[in-house]
Amino acid sequence: MAVLRKFKALRPKKGLEEKVASYPYDVLNSEEARELVKGNPYSFLHVVKPEVDLPEGTDLYSEPVYDKARENLDKFINEGILIKEDRPKLYIYRQKMGKREQYGIVGCVSAEDYNKDVIKKHEHTRPAKEADRIKHVYRTNANAGPVFLTYKAKPDIDRLVKKATKERPVYDFTASDGIGHTVWVIEDDSLSDRLIREFGKIDYIYVADGHHRSASGARVAEMKKAANPHHTGDEEYNFFLAVLFPDNQLHIMDYNRVLKNLNGHSSDELFQSLEEYFTIKKTGPKPFKPKKKGTFGMYCDKNWYKLIAKSEHMEKHDPVESLDISYLQKNLLEPFFGIKDPRTSGDIDFVGGIRGLEELVKLVDSGQFKVAFALYPTSVKELMDIADSGRVMPPKSTWFEPKLRSGLLVHMLED
Repeated sequence: MAVLRKFKALRPKKGLEEKVASYPYDVLNSEEARELVKGNPYSFLHVVKPEVDLPEGTDLYSEPVYDKARENLDKFINEGILIKEDRPKLYIYRQKMGKREQYGIVGCVSAEDYNKDVIKKHEHTRPAKEADRIKHVYRTNANAGPVFLTYKAKPDIDRLVKKATKERPVYDFTASDGIGHTVWVIEDDSLSDRLIREFGKIDYIYVADGHHRSASGARVAEMKKAANPHHTGDEEYNFFLAVLFPDNQLHIMDYNRVLKNLNGHSSDELFQSLEEYFTIKKTGPKPFKPKKKGTFGMYCDKNWYKLIAKSEHMEKHDPVESLDISYLQKNLLEPFFGIKDPRTSGDIDFVGGIRGLEELVKLVDSGQFKVAFALYPTSVKELMDIADSGRVMPPKSTWFEPKLRSGLLVHMLED
């Protein structure tokens, strides 16, 4: 059964929340982060992307980067930019994107649950990125950014969340990208305890976004346990920060592909290869956005094409092989483009749907890429089915929006 735990959050001093709240560390490169922190000494990017305060060209995995992260976090605490709660609590975090809203419960989850697969995963982690997050968590002694988790929606939990949000929020602002962020502190311990009991009835929760953050949280717990001869299992380091959303409120966007070349083939040969596995229809210069599973958009030579997977080649029962991205990978990206492992190939890149199909056009028309593929989004059900089967999705299968902000609620691993 899933463990949910209250914690003493570090959170922004009232009035500074909008300036402190930052994008997660992994959705910006260093140059973009440097631009965003200009004129804003309060941005939590100084903690999650500390290279912004070091010379350009600094090795992102070097010791000075992690030292600067700890130095900046200590500075935020010492200067009162971040304040610590007087007792453990749970929180509600609402995000608004257009007409959509999603309400997440913010608390800590168990590293032991992660290790026992009560917290289920759907992606492999990359060793270098996992090592980076382990160093960051260990050096700062904090979960600076929350893991994005989901669970199968329960009416009893929905009712408790609704009750919590009837109180006045502690933070409520709209960020520069138009996303609304609202945070409620649950001061009523009996309400928090009821939420905790309800999560104790849940068999599994799922990592939606933040596999490296969750893996590092569990690994740091092991490291601190090994270093503590008086370990009891109740220490803060045994738990890591998460926001838990019901599955019926989540929105997965398309995660598209761009290819740098045709692997030595001509455009005519590309279309000949496509004919075996797809029905092809030229749609013209206007971007084609897939509207259903088994349909793809392709942009090549200034034109868009609608590609429909041929039913006789589609896998209908295997949870991984039935994904659209698996179909594209198996029948085109590997045999024609030579992309055997999308994780390591230098000939493919990935574009989150938040950037729009116009970004695919821009990249191909620039000459940097030769062809682009637009995909229909993976569903939350597909994600859960794969996690339940104990398997993993192909890389870059899901793009969740909106992204959780870092710095609004921080979990310290030791009091």
